[in-house]
Amino acid sequence: MDSQLRRGILEVCVLKALSDGESYGYQIIKDISPFVAMSESTLYPILKRLEAAGALTVWSREHNGRLRKYYRITDAGRERIRAFLAEWEDVTRAYNYIKGDPEHEKI
Repeated sequence: MDSQLRRGILEVCVLKALSDGESYGYQIIKDISPFVAMSESTLYPILKRLEAAGALTVWSREHNGRLRKYYRITDAGRERIRAFLAEWEDVTRAYNYIKGDPEHEKI
């Protein structure tokens, strides 16, 4: 899979994992893992990019004597999910065209 496409999909998966409420890194990985493989070394750069883009907010809270970062999706993050789903219809049409499925390739 193209690295840019994969990156975009993984970012939206992270946002989806946060769409039901705040969470932290390890839990995000657990929530996503039944659907897509993701390691900590992949997750944390994604979280930083999404924070910089305003798609999520971050704060720290003590847990078992250590500070743990928590993440919450913003309205901009929710809009990013909506935009991804709308664009995915175009990707599906292109996929069907490439695959040679004429019944599903046209608008």
